[in-house]
Amino acid sequence: MASTDYYKTLGVEKGASADEIKKAFRKLAVKYHPDRNPGDKSAEDKFKEINEAYAVLSDPQKKEKYDTFGSSGFHQQYSQEDIFRGFDFSNVYKDMGAGGGEDIFTRLFGGAFGRGGRGGFRRSPQKGADLEMETDVSFRDAALGAEKLVAFRRNGKREELKVKIPAGVENGSKVRIAGRGGQSEDGGPAGDLYLLIRVLPDPVFTREGGDLFVERSIPFSAACLGTSLDVPTLEGDKRIKVPPGIQPGTKIRLKGFGVKSLGSNYKGDLFVKISVRVPETLNGEQKKLMEELARKGL
Repeated sequence: MASTDYYKTLGVEKGASADEIKKAFRKLAVKYHPDRNPGDKSAEDKFKEINEAYAVLSDPQKKEKYDTFGSSGFHQQYSQEDIFRGFDFSNVYKDMGAGGGEDIFTRLFGGAFGRGGRGGFRRSPQKGADLEMETDVSFRDAALGAEKLVAFRRNGKREELKVKIPAGVENGSKVRIAGRGGQSEDGGPAGDLYLLIRVLPDPVFTREGGDLFVERSIPFSAACLGTSLDVPTLEGDKRIKVPPGIQPGTKIRLKGFGVKSLGSNYKGDLFVKISVRVPETLNGEQKKLMEELARKGL
């Protein structure tokens, strides 16, 4: 369901309240409940989609991630197991007038499921175990995206794989590689491999979300008179103007020179923090000039 719009699945607008989301879910869940549609595979699939959408949109933390990163970016960080972690089926269905509870999760979401005899369900071969490993990614590769060769052990054997690191991944993000996990014990599909991203620090930039920060120091005279300054960006150096009278700690914003948000085309900004160099010692001429400036009130 990586491309599914959860709001459209439930038939609500993106700005819908928690009560509106819950009301829409309950209505659809009753309509497409498997016990009310025995033998109807399309209703069963719709029921799965409805539950997955509600599991995300009813959880404030997951909803925030989904709204921020979009469907594609969200599913790069959350597996189906992550999506349903903490979702209380028993509580959700207890007053809906339809059968439900933990058995629904077992029947529909524990792996691949098929219809059994007498309107029941039979369990199909289970998916293999998911694997997880940490991988180091340079600051710039995380910001711009890159291909990375990763080595891992699967089913007792060493494997290598070229993996696409999407632009905008943050420290702690998960990148999913479908079908590269453990083998199923009963003939089902292989599990998935999840790369836990560890972004290495950069000597120039720091990052907060999609925004980048650099520090640049200028002489006292330049702070008073103004100057031009070359600053680094992910796209190369860019010349900026520093206005006269700038105060230490002021940040100059370069719009759109930050990091692309995961799963979207939005880019953050680059902020240049200005510090002022105060000389520790002065020669004779400099001291006289400073004394003259001091007499003039500077």
